[in-house]
Amino acid sequence: MNKVIFYDNKNVIYKKLRYYRKKRKLTQNQLAAKLQTMNVNIDQQMISKIERNRRIVTDYELACLCRALHISLADMLSDFYEKYPE
Repeated sequence: MNKVIFYDNKNVIYKKLRYYRKKRKLTQNQLAAKLQTMNVNIDQQMISKIERNRRIVTDYELACLCRALHISLADMLSDFYEKYPE
């Protein structure tokens, strides 16, 4: 099986995810519960792995994370766009 890694990263949102989750004063459990109401099968341990850059994030998970945190995709991906400009 091929490893999905981008410049030693499993995902590019781990810092922003933690930042916005804490800004919204949500625990990892609370965020996981919000995602589960959106029919996203994710738990606290998975949120932790994403925030520690140890798990990939699928496209639908990214979209739902943004919705649950009330932020845009551009906000969540801003670190990526700053580090890798066109």
